[in-house]
Amino acid sequence: MKKKNWILATLLPAVLMACHMGVERRADAPKVVKLDTVRQAGQVTLLQYPGRVKADEEVNLAFKVSGTIDRFLAPEGARVSKGDLLVRLDDTDYRTQLSATEAEYRQVKGDAERIIALYRDSSTTASNYDKAVYGLQQMEAKLKHHRDQLKYTELRAPFTGSVQKHLFDAHETVGAGMPVISLVGSGLPEVEISLPAAEYIRRERFLSFHCTFDLYPGRTFPLALVSLAPKANANQLYTMRLRFTSADAPLPSPGMNTTVSIHCSEQEEVLLSVPTGALLKQDGADKLYLYSPTQQTVSTQTVSIVRPLSNGRMLITSPCLKPGDVVVAAGVHHLTEGERVKPLPPTSETNVGGLL
Repeated sequence: MKKKNWILATLLPAVLMACHMGVERRADAPKVVKLDTVRQAGQVTLLQYPGRVKADEEVNLAFKVSGTIDRFLAPEGARVSKGDLLVRLDDTDYRTQLSATEAEYRQVKGDAERIIALYRDSSTTASNYDKAVYGLQQMEAKLKHHRDQLKYTELRAPFTGSVQKHLFDAHETVGAGMPVISLVGSGLPEVEISLPAAEYIRRERFLSFHCTFDLYPGRTFPLALVSLAPKANANQLYTMRLRFTSADAPLPSPGMNTTVSIHCSEQEEVLLSVPTGALLKQDGADKLYLYSPTQQTVSTQTVSIVRPLSNGRMLITSPCLKPGDVVVAAGVHHLTEGERVKPLPPTSETNVGGLL
């Protein structure tokens, strides 16, 4: 009997410590919460306009000097990186001109240095000194100009992209400023549409954008707004530029025609719906917990309640929320700002009630 009591007395502290550590581990574990999705509740109109795919960057490159094209170093369709040499002029005349200027500069510089040295020794007049200094400055400017002209006989890619077209052939003579080669960027393509004034004035109600192509049946391409011209063109249309948001292949190519769809709210404010259990009162304001899937944490967002709905949801407005956001749907009074949480797994069809 004494032996049995001794064994119990030995094991009991270990069992109690293990239980205590288990409780601590469970206390440190993230809380399991039920999540729901913010839904669009207001009436939405779908606007559709024809558009055209454009490259994110497109430019016709020209030489700053005139001359005869020596050769193209990048064929049409070639991929090039920023700084790559694309086309070169015959630079014979520019090199000869630079050599003559360099010789003249050396002579003027030598004469100017002698006069400057004499002036320091008070052996010449200030007028001669000024002429020597200004003459040297003029020669330095002339030398730089001729060096730049030689450098301008080469055209290099201003950005990474592809050669679209050669606008001249090799050995043809081109003037300064005449486009010689066309280059398009390699970034995500853009879509350009023309928006009528009646829709332009509702631009603040635009919610989302996507486009479709006959070449890709059943597929939609989400778009993001890049810019909207503040001034109408001659046809009283406003140019809108939108960019593809995903680089997943296949991407439409510049020049393709498309149909752009714009989801537009009929109300000034976007009405959203959330579960009634997602709302709580903090510091006199109505709030809810927004869930971050990447961080697996929650953060409070202030909302304005409009009215309850008959399906157990609440109509709200919030400048910080948008359709598709995920919020905590129950147990919000037991959470704190920035707390880590774990989403409640969905109920299996073969495990009704989560009993198994």
